[in-house]
Amino acid sequence: MAAKVDRDTCVGCESCVGVCPVSAISMSDGKALVDESACVDCGSCVSTCPVSAISQ
Repeated sequence: MAAKVDRDTCVGCESCVGVCPVSAISMSDGKALVDESACVDCGSCVSTCPVSAISQ
């Protein structure tokens, strides 16, 4: 199961983009976007998000 971003909560800080080991997260319209086919469900982005906008 891939990580999910709550786009209403995401503040666009890009912390998750840099921490993703498989580069599955990009920014779209100032919000994080997870490429579900590339996500390996490691949880790095979940623990890095300062506003808890990402869940698994």
